[in-house]
Amino acid sequence: MEDQAKLTALRSEIDHIDDQMLALLNQRARLAHQIGAIKNGVVYRADREAQVMQRMADANPGPLDDQSIRYLYREIMSACLAMERPLTIAYLGPEGTFSQAAALRQFGHAARLQACLSIDDVFRAVETGLVDYGVVPIENSTEGAVNRTLDLLQVTPLHLSGEIELPIHQSLLRKVPGLDGVRVLYSHAQSLAQCYQWLNKQLPGVPRVAVASNAEAARLAAEDDSVLAVAGELAAEQYGLLRLHDRIEDEADNTTRFVVIAAQDVDRPSGRDKTSLILSRPNEPGAIVSLLKPFSEHGISLTKLESRPARLLVRQEGRPGAIWEYVFYVDIEGHRTEPAVEAALQAVQAEATLVKLLGSYPRNQL
Repeated sequence: MEDQAKLTALRSEIDHIDDQMLALLNQRARLAHQIGAIKNGVVYRADREAQVMQRMADANPGPLDDQSIRYLYREIMSACLAMERPLTIAYLGPEGTFSQAAALRQFGHAARLQACLSIDDVFRAVETGLVDYGVVPIENSTEGAVNRTLDLLQVTPLHLSGEIELPIHQSLLRKVPGLDGVRVLYSHAQSLAQCYQWLNKQLPGVPRVAVASNAEAARLAAEDDSVLAVAGELAAEQYGLLRLHDRIEDEADNTTRFVVIAAQDVDRPSGRDKTSLILSRPNEPGAIVSLLKPFSEHGISLTKLESRPARLLVRQEGRPGAIWEYVFYVDIEGHRTEPAVEAALQAVQAEATLVKLLGSYPRNQL
């Protein structure tokens, strides 16, 4: 009897807090609406959202962990933005892909998501103004760079305005329980590679077939009891499949980095930023050293250096290109408006034949 009375009192206290939270959330939404009117329709500020999530995480006394606080504020801000105008986000589809999961993580569930058939289509949707932002994969910690994204960044007028680092956890999916009667396993080629050792050990005799996406593999499994799929939790939910085994990836820390592409740049620093650029210089002894030296001299840390053939850039410029002409993709810490970064970029301009600033943007938040 005493426990029941205590339980009733605690639930009553929670109800009171929920009432307060509801009132405060709506008060916050009204203030956000007023700010949106002052900004004349510019409803999304990546730098401001990053600052809010960082401030809340820094001020968090627990027991909720910082990651949970960030997730909560992502959805709160997503809902407030939708009051002005829901953002439309293109991603590499179909529904159920890790790209969709990355888009939801960055923009929240109030955003309107639009699946595209290819990375090219995501770029095209943003370039033509059909959507507000696009989310595309750029590299995986196990399989390396996504070359198509790198190539398109050479020639697009778009900017990078954010990044998402998404842990990739693969599951073995099927329409029915167990492994009896399995005929074939479908998945994307990268996922098959990421789960190679596990599949060799657990399913050595099952043929593996690469398909266009994990979501497509899940769709095929949903149509046929004899089919297995390797895909993520979102695909399992989307297609109503059972998760026979979870986290079957060979590398426990397998992560894919996605970037947000947009027509506008993030012109203000958030305090925790990254800058991405493309550099080129004639192939001669010491060329790379001369390109990178200014960053060292100004105390700027490099977080990425990747080379790719410059064929798309050469084609766009309408000139004959050397077969072995390359460009270098560089990520550095800091925002381009910070004095040290600005000075380093000016020094690089003097050394390079090409400097394309892809954008400065808040580093991964979630």
